[in-house]
Amino acid sequence: METGVCVLHLFCHVGPDVDVAAASTAVERATADGCQVVTASMLGHRCDLGVMAICADLTVLRRLQSALRAAGVCPTTSYLSITEVSEYAKGLPAEALADRLYPQLPPEGKPAFCFYPMSKVREAHANWYATPFDERTEMMMEHGRSGRNFAGRIVQLVTASTGLDSHEWGVTLFAVNLETIKDVVYTMRFDRGSALYGEFGDFYIGYLAPIGDALADALN
Repeated sequence: METGVCVLHLFCHVGPDVDVAAASTAVERATADGCQVVTASMLGHRCDLGVMAICADLTVLRRLQSALRAAGVCPTTSYLSITEVSEYAKGLPAEALADRLYPQLPPEGKPAFCFYPMSKVREAHANWYATPFDERTEMMMEHGRSGRNFAGRIVQLVTASTGLDSHEWGVTLFAVNLETIKDVVYTMRFDRGSALYGEFGDFYIGYLAPIGDALADALN
């Protein structure tokens, strides 16, 4: 990639025959190959383990996915996206832009984990892509102001997936607790850009844990 990195989310079920040592080794090898790997113990029926892998090299991501599957960690769903600087964020300081293109995760002190995909609506009554740029920019600025009310309690990474997966963006949240995730998502849905134009996929919720601990949670 010329700018940014790829982000692969894997949401997996874990069976009783999982090889915990092999799964841990897969994560260690990906990390040694320059990949950031974030793992989470997931809540609910959709999956047991969440894996967020960030890397510029697609082959490293593919090897990690294959090695986890061989260890008995079986993805039930996945999401592929890339980091980007939004057209509405061009004027941000260089440090903020670098954080969006080359994030360093997970943040300290924010163990609650959330992922969901989203798109902008294209319908007759509300077509984001037929709305003038200045109006879209104003709505995104409103959205940003709402998010900044949660500064220090939440870290958000929005990655682009148009042409790569089922929605247009993937949103990953790290928060101090689940209540903060609920509050920020609820608050920002009142912004015009979300209330009129937001379309959301399934939410995946869990808490950060080393892969060994997360697998132990799944097996207990």
